[in-house]
Amino acid sequence: MAIVRISSGVPRLLATGLVLGLAMGAPRALMAGQAVLHLEIGDPGRKGREIPLILDGITDTGTGKLVTPDEMAQKLAGTGILFIGENHTNQEFHDVQMRTIRALHEAGREVLIGLEMFPYTEQPVLDNWNAGRYTESGFVELSRWYDNWGYHWNYYRNIFLYARENGINMYAVNSPREVVKSVRTKGFENLSPEEAAHLPPRLATDNDEHRRMYRAFFDKDDALHMNDAALDGLYRAQTMWDATMGWNALQALRQHGGPNAIMVVLIGAGHVTFGLGSERQIDPYYDGGIASLIPVTVVDDDRKPVKQVRASYANFVWGLPEEIDTVYPTIGISLMGALGKDPGQIIQVSKKSVAERAGLKVGDVLLSLDGTPISSDKTLRRLLAEYRWGDVLKAVIRRDGKETALNINLRRAR
Repeated sequence: MAIVRISSGVPRLLATGLVLGLAMGAPRALMAGQAVLHLEIGDPGRKGREIPLILDGITDTGTGKLVTPDEMAQKLAGTGILFIGENHTNQEFHDVQMRTIRALHEAGREVLIGLEMFPYTEQPVLDNWNAGRYTESGFVELSRWYDNWGYHWNYYRNIFLYARENGINMYAVNSPREVVKSVRTKGFENLSPEEAAHLPPRLATDNDEHRRMYRAFFDKDDALHMNDAALDGLYRAQTMWDATMGWNALQALRQHGGPNAIMVVLIGAGHVTFGLGSERQIDPYYDGGIASLIPVTVVDDDRKPVKQVRASYANFVWGLPEEIDTVYPTIGISLMGALGKDPGQIIQVSKKSVAERAGLKVGDVLLSLDGTPISSDKTLRRLLAEYRWGDVLKAVIRRDGKETALNINLRRAR
């Protein structure tokens, strides 16, 4: 199952290629309205209050005080695992990750980096990157970056280069996509022995606050709104995803890190918020400190200011400016993917998007772009990576049984 939204803005539900937005890859401010930022859930010591969100400021939510990146690194002295929640297509989020990694490294910590971008079965390609055996372009190709992840390499490029230049090893922590799909469709009890072997040995399957948070990410007006049975399947997969990434990050820290090591996990914010995702899954099995850092934009998708955040949202909250457009072009469509016979069938067109301005409609089938057949969402992602704002795509679509050629101008809304 693969529904991918190539959006002109930040979608309410961001997909990482397998399950309809399961990654909940992080909001400009949040995904389904500001209400998510104010849920009274999470750490009992912090969930009863809110803290101001300060542009370009890092707030320690435990004290409510502002800290610098270097001061935050010092406060993390007793922390062994740091989850940094991200919005996959917002460069500012990745700059926060980069600055945090650098501050920790310069503070003398042994830094390891865990990556949601790769299933743990792909660790050999990261070992080759860590060892300097690949050129940059060779790594992007041989690691099948746009198959395993799909978001533009340049969003992560500086982090990967800095890590290799400074001897910071990187580790794959995600789950194989087919296993997440099986959990979603079959449930834990019906997995084959081969599928079950990919699950961590310990997994907390349900939590009232986690389920409340999860459902809050689904806007009732979202075109992809689903019934309870579908949401339950996605919730199972989300829980397995949280557990697998947390567990694999913990095992990499134990196997490869020294006494001063900190595992910095780059992961969609939906796996981090309120400490109810990956952190909750591994907390009972780790005696060291676990912390979270989540950037939040000070303006939401509706251009309304975000002035406060629930203190239990993360251990550290970093205020970022509004993102008007993504750095790299996006069209603004959701594709049917493997759900139907036409992978390129459009099931959603984002408002004020490139696609809407080009005249694309729900029900159209995107057959090709610049002569390349759209056989899967992976093909579309890989193809779009080559374009920049101002370029023009020559598309062929099928509408009402007839093929039509049209130009898609990659122009920002303003």
